[in-house]
Amino acid sequence: MPISGADLIWIVLILLAVLTIFKGVKQVPQGSVWTVERFGAFTRLLQPGLNWIVPYVDRIGRKMNVQEVVLDIPEQAVITRDNATVNVDGIVYYRVMDPAKAAYQVQDLTQALSALAMTNIRAVIGEMDLDQTLSSRDRINSSLLSILDGATDPWGVKVSRVEIRKIEPPENLVRAMNLQMTAERERRATVARAEGEREAEIKRAEGEKQALVLAAEGRREAAFRDAEARERLAEAEAAATRMVAEVAGGVGADALRYFISDKYVKAFEQLAQNNAQKLVIVPMEATALAAGISQALELFRGPGGGGGAAPPSSGPRPSAPRPGGGGGGGGAGSRPSAPPPPPPALAQVTLPSPTSGSPWSRA
Repeated sequence: MPISGADLIWIVLILLAVLTIFKGVKQVPQGSVWTVERFGAFTRLLQPGLNWIVPYVDRIGRKMNVQEVVLDIPEQAVITRDNATVNVDGIVYYRVMDPAKAAYQVQDLTQALSALAMTNIRAVIGEMDLDQTLSSRDRINSSLLSILDGATDPWGVKVSRVEIRKIEPPENLVRAMNLQMTAERERRATVARAEGEREAEIKRAEGEKQALVLAAEGRREAAFRDAEARERLAEAEAAATRMVAEVAGGVGADALRYFISDKYVKAFEQLAQNNAQKLVIVPMEATALAAGISQALELFRGPGGGGGAAPPSSGPRPSAPRPGGGGGGGGAGSRPSAPPPPPPALAQVTLPSPTSGSPWSRA
C-alpha cells in the first residue's frame, strides 16, 4: 500500500518530536555537573538528575567531575641548593568547587595543575639542602599545598592534599651517602667503646683505691691490735717479773734458780718435741743444768732426806750457819740433820725487764 503525502508528513513530525525530546531532556549522573551553552555562551549548570534544555538552541558545554580527583605528578629531576640532583614525583588531591570557573577559566585543568605542581616542587626543593629534602617531606608537602591552593582558587578548584611520593638521589650519591652513614656509625661505635673503656678504667681505679684504703685501714687496725697485744704482754711480763722478784725476796736465790731451771728444761723439751727437728744438739752447759736441778731438789727436800718441802713456820727459828757456807756444791749427806734456818729478810729488788730471748718471756 503506497504511503500518502499526509502519512509521510505525520511520520516526519513524529520523528522530529522524538528527536526534539531526546535533545531537550538530559540525565546528569551523580558526581558530575554539566554546563549549558546557548549559541556558544555559558548560561547555566545542570545538576545531577533529569534536566531539560531548549532543543536546537541550548547544548551541553563541559561535563565537569565534582568529585575529589587524584592527579599523578610526573617524575622530574630537581636540583637542590647544594647542587645535588634528585628525582621527585608526587600526588595532588583536588576537587572542583565552581564548575563554571573550572570549565571556562582554564583551558585544560589537569594539565594546568600538573604543570603548576611540578614548577612549585622545583622551587620548594631548590631552596633546601639534600639532607633537608630527604628529611623534611612534611615541610615540602605543606609548602606545596599552600602554594597550589592559592594559585588554583581563581579556577574554582580546591587543592586538599599534596604528597611527595618519591625523592630518589642518583646512584653515585646513594653510594656516597651509604659510606657517610657507615663512617658515622663507626665513629659512634668508636666513641661509645672509648667511653665504655674510660668508665671501666675509672671504676677499676676506684676499686683499687678502695681496696688500698681498706687494706691500709686493716693494717692500721692490726697495728693497733698488735701494739695493744704487746702492751698487754709487757704488762704480763712485768707482773711475772714482779711476782718472781717477790718470790726471790721471800724465799731466796735458790727459788729463783729453781724457777730459771724449770723454764730452761721446758724450753729444751719443746725443742726436742719439734717434728721438723731431726737433730738436737745438747748444750755444753749440761753439767751446769744438772747442778742447778740438784740445787733445786735440795731446796725442796725435807729434813732427814725427805722428798717434800718443809712447811714454813710462823715463829722464829734459831739461826745456825749452814755447813759449807752456801747451797751450791754440797751433796745430800753433807747437810746436818737440823732444819735449815730461814733466810734473812731481803729488801725487794727490782729486776730488769726480761728480753725476748730469755726463758722468762715464755711464761
